[in-house]
Amino acid sequence: MAFMEKKSPGKVLLDDTVPLSCMIEASQNLQSHTEYIIRVQRGVSAENTWQVIRRYSDFDVLNASLQISGLILPLPPKKLIGNMDPEFIAERQEGLQNYLNFITTQHMLSNCELVKKFLDPTNYSSNYTEIALQQVSMFFRSEPNWEVVEPLKEIGWRLRKRHFLIKSKDRPKERQVLSWHPYIYPVTFATASDSSALVIRMYNEKGTLRDYICKAKPKDPFMKKYCNPKKIQGLDLQQIKTFGRQILEVLKFLHEKKIPYGHLHPSNVMLDGDTCKLLDLENSLLGLPSYYRAYYTQSRKINTTEAIDVYSFGHLLYEITYGRPPDSVPVDSFPSVPSTDIVSVLQSILSAEAWKTNMPTIAQLLETPLFNDVVLLNTEKPQFKIPTKLKEALKTAKECMENKLNQEQRALHRYKRLTRAQSHHGSEEEKKRRKTLARKKSKQSVTENEVDISAKSSNSNNVNSGSGASSPLTSPSSPTPPSTGVSLVPPPPVAPPKSETDLPSQSISTANGAGRAALLSSIQSFKKGHLKPTDTNDRSVPTIK
Repeated sequence: MAFMEKKSPGKVLLDDTVPLSCMIEASQNLQSHTEYIIRVQRGVSAENTWQVIRRYSDFDVLNASLQISGLILPLPPKKLIGNMDPEFIAERQEGLQNYLNFITTQHMLSNCELVKKFLDPTNYSSNYTEIALQQVSMFFRSEPNWEVVEPLKEIGWRLRKRHFLIKSKDRPKERQVLSWHPYIYPVTFATASDSSALVIRMYNEKGTLRDYICKAKPKDPFMKKYCNPKKIQGLDLQQIKTFGRQILEVLKFLHEKKIPYGHLHPSNVMLDGDTCKLLDLENSLLGLPSYYRAYYTQSRKINTTEAIDVYSFGHLLYEITYGRPPDSVPVDSFPSVPSTDIVSVLQSILSAEAWKTNMPTIAQLLETPLFNDVVLLNTEKPQFKIPTKLKEALKTAKECMENKLNQEQRALHRYKRLTRAQSHHGSEEEKKRRKTLARKKSKQSVTENEVDISAKSSNSNNVNSGSGASSPLTSPSSPTPPSTGVSLVPPPPVAPPKSETDLPSQSISTANGAGRAALLSSIQSFKKGHLKPTDTNDRSVPTIK
């Protein structure tokens, strides 16, 4: 049963697949314990952040709950004595940060409800099982033919989806699975209300394709089954060829009918004997995010619903071949397999080179040597006519999926560029380069200042020793021309020469002496009345006021 609240003022419906990242900013001691202040960020937007405060005991409770995954989690050990020592607190904070990094980067853990509630208690405080039971009970009031046998606790990965094993009163020995979805367009064997809807399917004791690979019990919780399975086994070559061809045929049919899917993964493939059947075709109408979303948003070449399905098929093919998902994507190398045809298909979808170019189409995959010689026993395609309203809904769903994907990829691309720039700016090599450049600029600035001071001193000397700015420079071997003007501004102090272009000290002394003599002679003449003020419009002789 999947349930999502209706959007209300002040509350935002979240995409649960958007990753959370966190950093312990500080710690504070309160009486007998230490609290850690954690800054959490949703997605790549630095504006979408908040703080949560957690004690070590909170980490310990979370860690105990996550043991169901079977993973070895790097939580720092407890310490009863000396746990308030500053050095120990700093060491523990570093260990807790490593723990948070692990659980937020492991794909299955990062999407589980326990981790979401630990880091974002405001948005993940609801009890989704109780809400689902209320909705199912309301539905069964008008449909008394159905009866709940038992809830199937957390058998899927979606936080807001709950499953129930049910039976019909007409066929009490036959078990079926009820799942509850919000905002779904009514489809075959389903019902909907204003706020939600449910779908009933036959229950399969053998489980899904992922259950088959991991040798898991279908009713066990999702993390227990798949996080760290003890027994895994890839399929044999013939199974890979047959199941792969069947899945590609279904995808081809869906895209021919313009039905977007985008939710292919081994847990959405039910095995019925030797036949694969896809589940959750309604998810695209619901606007639910894909299980592989965190992977394919990394490549801007995956920008259509068909490209999403092709990537998802490649990821699924890797899992059914090796019995486990790839450690990271794109994939650099592929372990040996029974057929090189498998590696060729995987490289065309998951390799770094494939991510730089375009994904193959579904039709092209069907023509590869791995699948083109597979003979299917049942090739009859269902014949049905899609109502006009459903066509419009499917078209809208497809456009929304692709538009949202493109927006997310652009935002992620900008974030990566900014991160690379910040990383480069803070690198040791860049710091050394900036220091070297700063030293060069400092030396150049000092040299330029010294040259400017020398030039100003030379110009001042020329003015003092001649009539106007056009007077030639004097030297010890040339006589000083008589002064015809008066300067009331004393010459600035002259810096010692720094180069061969500066005047010799003897020349500077001669020029300054001549200037001072001319100034004294002019003042004495003015006092005796020999020198009259001139017209201020006449700029050839300075005016004394």
